[in-house]
Amino acid sequence: MTGAGAPRHSLLEDAQALATGTLFVALGVVLFRHAGMVTGGTAGMAFVAHYAAGWPFGLVFFVLNLPFYVLAWRRMGPRFTIKTFAAVGLLALLSELLPHWLVLEQVHPLFAAIGGGLLAGAGFLILFRHQASLGGLNVLVLWLQEHHGWRAGKVQMGIDLAILLAATPWLDVRRLGLSVLGALALNFALAVNHKPGRYVAV
Repeated sequence: MTGAGAPRHSLLEDAQALATGTLFVALGVVLFRHAGMVTGGTAGMAFVAHYAAGWPFGLVFFVLNLPFYVLAWRRMGPRFTIKTFAAVGLLALLSELLPHWLVLEQVHPLFAAIGGGLLAGAGFLILFRHQASLGGLNVLVLWLQEHHGWRAGKVQMGIDLAILLAATPWLDVRRLGLSVLGALALNFALAVNHKPGRYVAV
């Protein structure tokens, strides 16, 4: 059941959704990082900082999201903000721990791009269904959809492509192409499955 008349999710339902959604996204991040790719949103900005300066991805991702909680609290409400803060913190932690728990020796770059993008997209859908996101630009994108009817997938795709272009000094042509493919896979999942009026959890 979706929409304004839907019953609230229970605390247990929200908890499993946050854990599952962030795990899917974290697996996508691991695949992207293994292939030397970047992605869009604040995660893409964190990837650029990681490649350019060697800073920990998880820490940079967490810090970059901090300013957006003000918008989230004012525009999306405290429940959304608290869930999003928890999801961001969990993703920051998982993105640093998973490489130690899941050691990948060889992954085909095309699989990393497409599989990682689809995993991340599925994770976002789970979070959106439970009125949460991964903060940052996703908060802005979700707010634009809920209040102005702008398709989340299309808006996110435009932002992501701009960030990919900004990352070109640290990517060769092959990795840039793979990064674009990964962003397309992620946003394809969002554009097809996440439309105004759907998956608006309460």
